[in-house]
Amino acid sequence: MSNKNLTKPQNTELAEVRKDTDMSFWDHLDILRFSIMRSFAVVFILAIIAFYFTDFVYSQIILGPKNPDFITNQLFCELGNIIGAPSLCINQGDFKLNNFEMAGQFKSNLLIALVAGIIVAMPYILTEMWYFIRPALSIKERKGVRGFIFVTNFLFITGISFGYFLIAPLAINFLVSWTLSPDIENTLRLGSYISMVVMISLSTGIVFQLPVLIYFLARMGIVTAALLKTYRKHAIVAFFLLSALITPPDVFSQFLVALPLILLYEISIKIAKRVEKKRIQEL
Repeated sequence: MSNKNLTKPQNTELAEVRKDTDMSFWDHLDILRFSIMRSFAVVFILAIIAFYFTDFVYSQIILGPKNPDFITNQLFCELGNIIGAPSLCINQGDFKLNNFEMAGQFKSNLLIALVAGIIVAMPYILTEMWYFIRPALSIKERKGVRGFIFVTNFLFITGISFGYFLIAPLAINFLVSWTLSPDIENTLRLGSYISMVVMISLSTGIVFQLPVLIYFLARMGIVTAALLKTYRKHAIVAFFLLSALITPPDVFSQFLVALPLILLYEISIKIAKRVEKKRIQEL
């Protein structure tokens, strides 16, 4: 009795693999179609909710990084006062955003709602994507799917948070304070500001998927740990150059932005090395 119970889950998995293997090309297309439809439906529903709560989403979230009372701006100011670095006190000046189109604010409202829907729905979209890929995986690989779903979502949320809470306030402070001449007054367009905050947040969410991307590239033999180690110095220099462009002129803030990117790169090297060992063992 106990032996039957032990083999039952394995037999079920084998049956699922055979069933997935027997699926035709059109069956896979149907799965993809319904997966996309469900993802669009979730995004649409969440976008409607975000549109309904426009005042909170816009004033508290979108405009947050530019306000002096934003948590990042307050922490940087406190740190600047402690270590005697006034340049760390960022985004303390107030500036207004301007709209130059008749339907500009309405279009911005729609854009904010759509982006909010996509960001909040992203964990669900990534889950749908993994379960679409699942039929092409072996039993051993399927066991790691749930782990991949968790890691992918965790990295995306961490990246979004990193971009929104750290890079966005620093970039806003840098760009607003940069002037060619005191005679030139910055007139900031609403759409430009929203696009910048959105693009920074989404971009870092995608960049933080680097370990996942490296895993698949290493599985296909396209990237190796040796190759990543060869270009390590180049990557570190690129990370510090990027951080130097958007942060105040001090080593601490530059290091604060570059460090997570360097850690992601080092993690990617470890992942590539482990994948290579597994590939050798499977041969």
